[in-house]
Amino acid sequence: MAPPPKSRKAQSRDGPKLAKDSRKPFKAKKNPGEAARQKPVALQLEDDVPDFPRGGGSLLSRKEREEIHAEVDSQFDADGRELKKKKTRKMQKRGPTSEDDLGSLFGDGMTGKLPRFANRITLKNIAPGMKLWGVISEVNEKDLVVSLPGGLRGLVRASEAIDPVLDGETKESENNSVSSVFSIGHLVSCVVMQVDDDKKEKAKRKIWLSLRLSLVQKGFTLEAIQEGMVLSAYVRSVEDHGYILHYGSPSFTGFLPKASEDESRGPELKVGKLLQGVVKSIDKGRKVVYLNPDLDMVSKFVTKDVKGISIDLLVPGMMVNARVQSTIENGVMLSFLTYFSGTVDMFHLESALPTKSWMDSYTKNKKVNARILFVDPFSRAIGLTMNPYLIQNKAPPLHASVGDIYDNAKIVRVDRGLGILLEIPSTPQSTSAYVNVSDITEGEGHKLGKKFKEGTCVRVRIFGTRRLEGLAVGVLKATAFEGSVFTHSDVKPGMVVRAKVLVVDSFGAIVQFSGGVKALCPLPHMSEFEIAKPRKKFKVGAELVFRVLGCKSKRITVTHKKTLVKSKLTIISSYSDATEGLITHGWITKIEKHGCFVRFYNGVQGFAPRHELGLEPGSDPGSMYHVGQVVKCRVTGSVPAARRINLSFLMKPAKISEDDMVKLGSLVSGVVEAVSPHGIVIYVKAKIFLKGTIPIEHLADHHEHAMLMKSVLKPGYEYQQLLVLDIEGNTLLLSAKSSLINAAADLPSDLHQVHTNSIVHGYICNIIETGCFVRFLGRLTGFSPRKKAMDVQRATPLEAFFIGQSVRSNILDVDNETGRITVSLKQSCCSSTDASLIQEYYFSEDKIAKLQSPTLSGTELKWVERFKIGSIVEGKIQEKKDYGVVVSFDDYADVLGFITHYQLGGSSAEVGSVVQAVVLDVAKVGQLVDLSLKQVFVDKVNNESATNHSEKKKRKREAKKNAELNQTVTAVVEIVKENYLVLAIPECNYAVGHALIYDYNTQKAPQRQFSNGESVTATVVALPTPATMGRLLLLLNSVADLSTTSSSKKARKISNFNVGSLVQAEITGIKPLEMRLKFGVRLHGRVHITEVDDDKFVDNPFKNFKVGQKLSARIVAKADSSKKQNNQWELSIKPSLLSDACVIGEDFASEDFNFTTGQHVSGYVYKVDSEWAWISITRHVKAQLFVLDSACESSELQNFQNRFPVGKVFSGYVLSTNNEKKLLRLVPCPFSKGNHDEQQKIDDSSEQKLKDDVTAHMHEGDILGGRISKNFPGVGGLVVQLGPSVYGRVHYTEITDSWVSEPLSGHHEGQFVKCKVIEISRTAQGSVHVDLSLRASLDGMGVQGTEDLPDRNGNCKCVEKIEELHPNMVVQGYVKNITPKGCFIMLSRKLDAKILVSNLSDGYVKNLEQEFPVGKLVEGRVLSVETLSKRVEVTLRTSNAANDEKSRIDSLSSLQIGSIVSGRIRRVEPYGLFITINQTNLVGLCHISEVSDDPVDNIESKFKAGEEVRVKILKVDEERRRISLGMKNSYFTSVNGIHVPSDEESDELIRENGYGDETKQMLLSSSSHGIQHMISDNESEEDAALAQAESRASIPPLEVTLDEIEHLDEDNMIIPEEGHGDEVKKVEKNTKGAKKKEKEEREREIRAAEERLLEKDIPRTADEFERLVRSSPNSSFVWIKYMAFMLSLADIEKARSIAERALRTINVREENEKLNIWVAYFNLENEYGNPPEESVLKVFQRALQYCDPKKVHLALLAMYERTEQNKMVDDLLEKMVRKFKHSCKVWLRRVQWLLKQHNEGVQPIVNRALLSLPHHKHIKFISQTAILEFKCGVPDRGRSLFEGILRQYPKRTDLWSIYLDQEMKLGDTDVIRALFERAISLSLPLKKIKFLFKKYLAFEKTLGDEERIEYVKRKAMEYAESTQE
Repeated sequence: MAPPPKSRKAQSRDGPKLAKDSRKPFKAKKNPGEAARQKPVALQLEDDVPDFPRGGGSLLSRKEREEIHAEVDSQFDADGRELKKKKTRKMQKRGPTSEDDLGSLFGDGMTGKLPRFANRITLKNIAPGMKLWGVISEVNEKDLVVSLPGGLRGLVRASEAIDPVLDGETKESENNSVSSVFSIGHLVSCVVMQVDDDKKEKAKRKIWLSLRLSLVQKGFTLEAIQEGMVLSAYVRSVEDHGYILHYGSPSFTGFLPKASEDESRGPELKVGKLLQGVVKSIDKGRKVVYLNPDLDMVSKFVTKDVKGISIDLLVPGMMVNARVQSTIENGVMLSFLTYFSGTVDMFHLESALPTKSWMDSYTKNKKVNARILFVDPFSRAIGLTMNPYLIQNKAPPLHASVGDIYDNAKIVRVDRGLGILLEIPSTPQSTSAYVNVSDITEGEGHKLGKKFKEGTCVRVRIFGTRRLEGLAVGVLKATAFEGSVFTHSDVKPGMVVRAKVLVVDSFGAIVQFSGGVKALCPLPHMSEFEIAKPRKKFKVGAELVFRVLGCKSKRITVTHKKTLVKSKLTIISSYSDATEGLITHGWITKIEKHGCFVRFYNGVQGFAPRHELGLEPGSDPGSMYHVGQVVKCRVTGSVPAARRINLSFLMKPAKISEDDMVKLGSLVSGVVEAVSPHGIVIYVKAKIFLKGTIPIEHLADHHEHAMLMKSVLKPGYEYQQLLVLDIEGNTLLLSAKSSLINAAADLPSDLHQVHTNSIVHGYICNIIETGCFVRFLGRLTGFSPRKKAMDVQRATPLEAFFIGQSVRSNILDVDNETGRITVSLKQSCCSSTDASLIQEYYFSEDKIAKLQSPTLSGTELKWVERFKIGSIVEGKIQEKKDYGVVVSFDDYADVLGFITHYQLGGSSAEVGSVVQAVVLDVAKVGQLVDLSLKQVFVDKVNNESATNHSEKKKRKREAKKNAELNQTVTAVVEIVKENYLVLAIPECNYAVGHALIYDYNTQKAPQRQFSNGESVTATVVALPTPATMGRLLLLLNSVADLSTTSSSKKARKISNFNVGSLVQAEITGIKPLEMRLKFGVRLHGRVHITEVDDDKFVDNPFKNFKVGQKLSARIVAKADSSKKQNNQWELSIKPSLLSDACVIGEDFASEDFNFTTGQHVSGYVYKVDSEWAWISITRHVKAQLFVLDSACESSELQNFQNRFPVGKVFSGYVLSTNNEKKLLRLVPCPFSKGNHDEQQKIDDSSEQKLKDDVTAHMHEGDILGGRISKNFPGVGGLVVQLGPSVYGRVHYTEITDSWVSEPLSGHHEGQFVKCKVIEISRTAQGSVHVDLSLRASLDGMGVQGTEDLPDRNGNCKCVEKIEELHPNMVVQGYVKNITPKGCFIMLSRKLDAKILVSNLSDGYVKNLEQEFPVGKLVEGRVLSVETLSKRVEVTLRTSNAANDEKSRIDSLSSLQIGSIVSGRIRRVEPYGLFITINQTNLVGLCHISEVSDDPVDNIESKFKAGEEVRVKILKVDEERRRISLGMKNSYFTSVNGIHVPSDEESDELIRENGYGDETKQMLLSSSSHGIQHMISDNESEEDAALAQAESRASIPPLEVTLDEIEHLDEDNMIIPEEGHGDEVKKVEKNTKGAKKKEKEEREREIRAAEERLLEKDIPRTADEFERLVRSSPNSSFVWIKYMAFMLSLADIEKARSIAERALRTINVREENEKLNIWVAYFNLENEYGNPPEESVLKVFQRALQYCDPKKVHLALLAMYERTEQNKMVDDLLEKMVRKFKHSCKVWLRRVQWLLKQHNEGVQPIVNRALLSLPHHKHIKFISQTAILEFKCGVPDRGRSLFEGILRQYPKRTDLWSIYLDQEMKLGDTDVIRALFERAISLSLPLKKIKFLFKKYLAFEKTLGDEERIEYVKRKAMEYAESTQE
């Protein structure tokens, strides 16, 4: 049978009702009427503020809030009480049964008759102590909601959910909330604790439950427990091998092994977790019950029939074997466990949809399984259930939701007078529903059978559920289908509805929608304006239009404000709805000084800052707006994750250009417009109209000065500098604080500009009990906790600081996630270090004094000039006071002086007497002067004014006694002022200083008391200047240094979360590279983008997640313990880590860095700039991708940053690794490790080199992307960057495919290019040379074929190999170098050719450099090719000259072996002679063994280039184009009369391809590239290499001049020619002893040959240079050539290594040779060092250890002078004159440099030199100095020097001669003759005077004056005659 009829509202279910939270205590109130009797509190009842607070405090206590809630709830259903009672009485009369029968509980044995109805739990019969089985339907933060049998609803407080014995364990865990232990759908056994006793409202009574096992399993003892019994237990603690369990009884405990947990499929066990298990075994000795939590066993276990079982052992949920005893009207009666019987309600039968014949299925004694549903220990009534889902220990599913409408619900059973059972077609399976008779309006209850037939379909709407039965409660009323609101789920924010007023009270009105749902209209929302009598506005029963404000937790609030109800604007019901620019309506909830808070729908709140309110500067927001006012506002910005919305009341934002905008932190000027009580209104001088406000506290750094400044400021006063603190629209917040203005550049305005451990100026913006808020620029604010604000915790922050105070703050911590900055204001770490504070004190005082004066001119007050600190003034004692003497001044009647008793100095001052006192301090504001009569001050002033001391003594005294900046002194306190001290410094001649007694952070703190005469320690921070108002400023050490007191810190809670723990987390934010989570209690973590999937890397892996989503994650790394709050845990959601089989240890966080070169890796781009893309491989490992490695196409390189957005997936290959930084460098394409130079295969170390080889991915033939790094002038070509430190060369001929005149046009530095690797060479030292080509026709450069491209202008191609050349072949090339003898041209990258002057043109070439500039494209014809030496000669002439015989032989085939021909020596080598055969262009080699029949010792000395010789053709190799010749006399003995024509020598050298004098001239004439001046310009053996060296003209050569090389090597040179290894034999040295003369002669010949070799035959490769240096190891000439050659190849490191090698190789005896190398090394580092100065000095220090220091210094000096490094020259000369003070040469170089620089300080240097030099060097030094003065200085100074030395040595004719020579160079005839007259008038020996007369005579002869000539002769005769006499 169905339940009795009840009112729908009276029935307890989960249907539409105003749910209450469980905040009421269990104890009943002592005085229930107390709340009613109390006067109504003035409440601000907004839409949902009291019910759903989002932070902040409340004016009401918890008790008051609960009373108000109870009052509101009582009113919600007050109108339905009578209706319910009437219906109940009516149904009682009409129904066949009584409510007493249907709602009574019948126990076994209580009466002798069987019960008529099944036991049912109702609100009437439920009582404390009952045990019930229920299912959890809601899990809240502080309580649980349990669905009970019969549709009842119970509440469980969090404290009743867990036994008290577990409180200690659960509190230690941070996840001890009920949500972590219980979940919705969890079946629980509970005990009724209390039912609210409210007789007036029985339907609203709450059922309070407890889940404590100590109550549920109260009767269980160790003896009563049997194996196989099912028990519930809490996890008490987690141990290593298992879990300690708690059964609710203190007499025994439980244990669950971890092995059993692994076998089970249950959820993870935590402390406090409630679980069920089967008793596995019992250890009665230890009183331990072992449990098995296998869910299958628990669901199948049946309680055994135990004799003597008590009803206390019956627990809800226990399964038993039962027999059907009988059927009753609405259920079945069962017997079980022998002694017990119970009933089963028809809603708990085996079938969810029982038909009318359901009784037929339950015959007597039928065996069934059932579970105990409830137990009443008092009436011994027991309820059972046979629901199949509950039998399996699972909650029944419910597929219907409240508010759903089903049109085809099938009637299964009709219960007369009770209701109808329906089967509704829900998905995925049908659901049973029951409709009470009260919810069927058609017909009476007894007529249900007539109206509704079984099997028919009806339309039903669901309005409630009974979760334990799996039953839905429906309604068939027609009104249920009408109207927009039926249940709470139908209510949406912003919905406009009509509602009926039910109740009107002081808190507002309760209204009801048409569907029966009730809502609250708070008092502020009853009208647009505040109403005093709401009952007059709202009439009970009236229907009005409302708009829904919010619906949370089934509490609905509405508004009747007309503007909101009729608003057509888009509403904001969530933070995500607030889009920028949206205009909507809201209402003001709070007004503050800085803005208004505006509320929207559904509790959404925004803030409108002051500058967006449309207020005038200085006005108050409260004067224009009021709380509750509806405003129209515009959204200016929103952050949904932070629940923040920025608003503006201005509908149209002001449009101001960025240039006109005043920026935050900038300095502006302005004029005072008005002075208001809150601040100073300033008109800001800017491009646009702006006004600003200076708060009173920001007028000065010192509080008292700020107050004075406000009182004296007048409109019109101009501020020169004001700091923009904040910008509020067109209004600026300004500050005149000097501390902030001076630190404006360092003040942060953004969180990223704040750095820890830095000192930043700021100001206090707010003070609370727990600390101070320090503001910087804008709204950037830091917080200083109380313990970090003061060193000594003796006062509160309110007592130690004031709002607006200037402070210095030390940044302790910056939390980028929360935006919080923690600072310290402790004086010990934030003390001042300069005079800024005290200087600002006197500056403000001066400004105030000027404003107080009658005029605002700003000029200095006149009386202050008279009273300067430290000066003596005369005054008359006016009167005596107890605290001192008052002095008046005749000239300044308004100024008073004051002398304290301490400053009287013991003198008796009488009234009327005149005194002279010293000024110690001047107070401009009060026009008060502090004076002193102490003798020490008076004497000091008198001594300073005395003139009886010499200037020198005065300087010494001042130097000794004057104070110095930053000097620490001991001072004596003379005067104690309110804010500062006047001090005297005895050690500084009693200088008067001033010091503040406080600092920035201690202005309000209690200050130390000082007394007169006390000694203090201070630091001088500023000397007397106009900026300091003439004061000596000091900083007291007692103020700057405060000892910090250590305070004990509370120990932090130890988290139970470890690495490897699986946690349930909620997403709080999603960023491109990480996902923020929260878990536990206030724990925060993140999931890195690489921790989402195992091996899959997809774009945007977070796209399937959203904020608020809950998920499982595993901890992979602990939080950083150094952070105090918001520490981030590292989490992972990889499927492999989330699996149960995954075990993570503590060492998981330390990930190994085991990447190898070439390994394929993937990651996500997290940062990109113009050069690099940064990729995150894992949480620990990062990678870099260089821009040039990302692609080869220039367009893609140009678009690099757009191609790699943040979050993009990138896969690449490891090129290099950095283990220390855990950094990889990636390239996009795979590469082979073994495809490099063969030299890397030589040893095992090559593999290690390859590991970090940054060119491992480059191979010959690869197409790469590059960037032009340098564009060399001339034919230098390009340097292209290929990597961060890898560069390649593009030869001038490899830039374009066709021969064009200017191939470099269109190429600029920084341009991206596509290039091909032609050649990669690696040296033994590891340097890499890469040759590149930009020619588009090459394979892979983007052109399909080369046949369509122009082939170098179509008539000639690029020649790569010399074998492709042959005589008369047409070639093209670029002019490389110009010399007087001709020029060189470049044919290709490795081939150059020479063109003699005679072959440059058919006509006369007038100017080579103009007609053939470097880089010009020319076309010519090959004349000769020397394959062996790779020499090519080309002619540009189009016609042959007359002397070009047509019979010239150019073919090797025309030569006959054995024939004797004539030729000319072209070049002499140590291994033989190169000879050009006459009448041909062919060159052959005569080996040294074929030169003569006798051994030849020195071939260079016997043969010269150009000699005519006869040779015999020995061998002709046509394939290799080589000719072998012989010159032995034996070859010619059988041949007679061989004629060698002599007339062939006329112009042979011009036509030949030999390199004679013309090569030398070309080498010396290449001045345009700086070659002829430097010996370091390396000429190589081959012209091609020379052309390469010259092509790199951008690399300047070593600047070592030829005059610095003194000697060459003396050894022989043995250089074998390439390709003649079978012919060239090693020349043996002469081992026989020779005489000294022969040896010297031979050395000269070798030296000459060496020089000639280098001049004529220049080495062209490194191998040739190696052979050369091996043959002449001691020749610095050769080594320097070698260095220059490497520089020409741009290999700086190789040049350095050659220099080092030369220094090691050259014999130690060859000091000059080594010095030459050091000089070259200087030049090298000076040009290429990084930085040059340091590199040169390092080499210089090394050179001093090996060579003469003086020579090394002079060499370095010469280099500095050549390179015009004047500063370095000055420094070096100063060091040299100190180090070599006895060297005349050094002093002369110093003088010479000064004169060159036109420096007037020569005389002091001369004086120093004369004091340092030995006496015998004085004459030399003075004479040379005088000569220098004549040459480049002042001749008069030179004359003075000569005159001075001649006075000491008048008979030194050599000095006279030098003197005369210098004068003669000047050319002043009169001066010269006067000097001669003086010289010949001396009394000298005849020989010396003869010399002078001859010089005199020669001078006159040059002038040609015969009279003067005769005069000199006559004077000479007279002198001779006088001598003879």
